[in-house]
Amino acid sequence: MARNPRRAGCVVAAAAALAALGVPVAVADPVSVRQPHYVALGDSSAAGPLIPAQTSLPCLRSNRNWPAVAAARLGADLTDVTCSGATTRDLAGRRLVLVPPQLDALRPDTDLVTLAVGANDISLGTALPSCARLHPQSAGLGRTCESVYTAGGRDRLAERITRTAPRITSALGQIHRRSPRAKVYVVSYGTYFQPGGCWPREPVWAGDADYLQNTFDRLHTMLAERAAAGGAGFVDLRTPSAKHGVCAAPGEKWMEGLLPVSAAAPFHPNGTGMAHAGATVAETIGSP
Repeated sequence: MARNPRRAGCVVAAAAALAALGVPVAVADPVSVRQPHYVALGDSSAAGPLIPAQTSLPCLRSNRNWPAVAAARLGADLTDVTCSGATTRDLAGRRLVLVPPQLDALRPDTDLVTLAVGANDISLGTALPSCARLHPQSAGLGRTCESVYTAGGRDRLAERITRTAPRITSALGQIHRRSPRAKVYVVSYGTYFQPGGCWPREPVWAGDADYLQNTFDRLHTMLAERAAAGGAGFVDLRTPSAKHGVCAAPGEKWMEGLLPVSAAAPFHPNGTGMAHAGATVAETIGSP
């Protein structure tokens, strides 16, 4: 455990002063300062698949993901159970048989919890690559991705967001029960597309890029609302990453596209994005 150097210095100085006066002094070992216990829950947006170094094969978790960055900035003792592909069901249930329920990492004395989940409940992880179109829309080949998800006048992704909302509420309730003293924060997803996209650099047609980003924005709003109603804080990663999505230049992008240009999974944050996200999380939290 880390020691408080200021307190230790005061104890030594006081002992020296008393000794100079001839007063016998027995100096006790300075009291150790406990690091805040921080548990990171969530999916691949927090886990960091394919960013080196990977510390969990089943979960494709990186030791440079934003929970690790935030923990280092906050001076917290991190228990990171984020897992690629996780849904809200994996918080209380086992994933892939091998991975224990994420909520099992919580303790009564946990000080801080972050939750980044929801996109896989809505199947956005499969929607993104399914919207790739290698030919221009003007060729008249194929349907738009938006028309597939909104056929019959129903927006299926929007409906899934509505169905996922109570699961976020339930997850927050379980977190508060298991770790009643903890500060809890829901963390949003970053920006994917600029308005109109950037086909062919990123092979998603303009209307589909807007539809997908609008869906993420709808998810963002739902997560913020559920956080407020569930006694949790909210960390907005959408705003600071607005100019750093998949369409940004290689040195500026925080989010990789269909064909990554740095070590990261397609349509996931890269190492730069994780560093900025971790800094935003730490700044929002302030201190556990």
